[in-house]
Amino acid sequence: MGFIELNVLNNAAQNVALGIDLGTTNSLGAMWKDGRPIVLHPEGDSGYVPSAIHFPEKGMPAVGRRARELALVDPAHTLFSIKRFMGRGLAETREDAASVPCPLSENENGVVQFEMRGRKFTPQELSALILMKVHDQACKALGGIEVTKVVITVPAYFDEAQRQATRDAARIAGLDVLRIINEPTAASLAYGLDKRKQGNVAVYDLGGGTFDVSVLRIEEGVFQVLATHGDTHLGGDDFDRALVEVARKELSALLAPNVLEDRAFLQSLRLAAEKCKIELSNAPEAYMHLAMPESGVQWRRNFTRGEAEALWAPLIERTLHSCQRALADAKLKVAQIDEVVLVGGSTRIPAVRERVERFFNRKPHVELNPDEVVALGAAVQAHVLMGGTREVLLMDVTPLSLGLETMGGAVAKIINRNSTIPCQATEGFTTYADNQTGIEFHIVQGERELAKDCRTLGRFKLSGIPPMPAGMPKVAVRFHIDANGMLTVTAKEESTGKSARIEVQPMNGLTDAQVESMLNAAYRHARDDFDARRAADLRTEIGVMVRATERGLGHAAGQLDRETMLDIQDALVAGRAALEGALPDATTLQRVRDQLERATLPLAAALMDSVAKAALSGKKLSEV
Repeated sequence: MGFIELNVLNNAAQNVALGIDLGTTNSLGAMWKDGRPIVLHPEGDSGYVPSAIHFPEKGMPAVGRRARELALVDPAHTLFSIKRFMGRGLAETREDAASVPCPLSENENGVVQFEMRGRKFTPQELSALILMKVHDQACKALGGIEVTKVVITVPAYFDEAQRQATRDAARIAGLDVLRIINEPTAASLAYGLDKRKQGNVAVYDLGGGTFDVSVLRIEEGVFQVLATHGDTHLGGDDFDRALVEVARKELSALLAPNVLEDRAFLQSLRLAAEKCKIELSNAPEAYMHLAMPESGVQWRRNFTRGEAEALWAPLIERTLHSCQRALADAKLKVAQIDEVVLVGGSTRIPAVRERVERFFNRKPHVELNPDEVVALGAAVQAHVLMGGTREVLLMDVTPLSLGLETMGGAVAKIINRNSTIPCQATEGFTTYADNQTGIEFHIVQGERELAKDCRTLGRFKLSGIPPMPAGMPKVAVRFHIDANGMLTVTAKEESTGKSARIEVQPMNGLTDAQVESMLNAAYRHARDDFDARRAADLRTEIGVMVRATERGLGHAAGQLDRETMLDIQDALVAGRAALEGALPDATTLQRVRDQLERATLPLAAALMDSVAKAALSGKKLSEV
């Protein structure tokens, strides 16, 4: 008898791709389904994955919402805003490093490393954990279909090193990147603005850690980025930091200087500031609250929206300066902009919306959730790349100029910023000294005139040039950027045909060997890691339940009968044993967790009853 392999799930996975917004604050996955892009989330879950990672004393790191919760009790071992470190060296991240609750170092390739629990992690490895979590959430929402093809978004102003770091993170996560696209371009796709016959669109994207604005032209389905400008060091984190500085100044009279500089303290303060900022988007005033029992500090500070907006005004003006630069680069006036799109959670701030509306003299699009719009647009592009019927042609631009260092340290720009990609350009060079038989090429990115002020992307050497007087050899250097933004540089000496080429591996990127090593380690330990992760997550959840139960018993033990109390005590004994590591098996831990949940249901009901009685005490029926 013959057998036919049923490969329905695999075939389904081959025909779809995910769109992923790898954000500074939150990350999200989406997919094209039933004629439109949708956010993917398991039933009963929002699908948002906070871009946070917590490192427990034992076991696997917690990623996402759980990590964010644990940051409140253990901020010293929780990392946020990893995206700000992608593709950047230690010297470029000094200001961000101040708010990181762990030591930072740099490896031999100039890649930043975070030291947690005795181990060092690169931003690429940490971002890979976040990508894995987004991927797992999306696949769970799809009923277990394993989809590995993805389109990932990045800020338009990300340079080549930062884009390459994003690709490396995806590779470590086991994902196949179809395309890296700019976040503003994705947002425009989500709003369906590509369906306009023609028009100019400005996309204002203020996220958690980055800001950029893009000016796009749409003509008969052709989607061209005319110009982009932004700031990779401006976002919601900076709005939080403005509130943090006020708090630190006022707390300086209560706390010792070493406490004010403590990384864990700053992490707690940042979370309190973020919560206050969010509340101010919906209310005229909000409290910023900091509790430090170990220092005996209970600090509360009321902020009015007007007070906060005064602190944030310089940040908002910086974004509008970028808008002016982008319009100038696109050779357009404000009156020529037909649509304005707001993207990023920080655009919920009323002052941001008001200033953008005044600047462009038109109401911006805010109909879609600003936290979801980028992921939705990435899903549209993923659909197109997988053969979808929607006719869209994206023409992104290079965010910064690319060139070579010449003698004396100057820069010869080969491809100028805001050049439409894919693109290529060729320039002629020659030797500087007599009988020179080789030329070393230093590839740089940036707008400054000297190479030392630009970012190094890579170096390579052309050898075998015949000895000739200086200026006689003719060397053609070709820069080529493909649709994915990958840069290849080729140099060829005309008389001999000798040539050399390099696919630019940014100096702050990981080598192929390093990425391969990480992948191999992930594959080797996949099953063990999965089991250890499940056990660690359950043990953490049990710990939260045990502490909550102990607190609850202090308030409502007198309302429970003897049998219920015995059930709770038995469940607590098992729970404490799990926390001490006496129950390493995930199946047993799941049973303990379920036992705790069942045993404490009467306690939860009693606590709710107490709260309701306290709230209604002394009130008349008409007041309820």
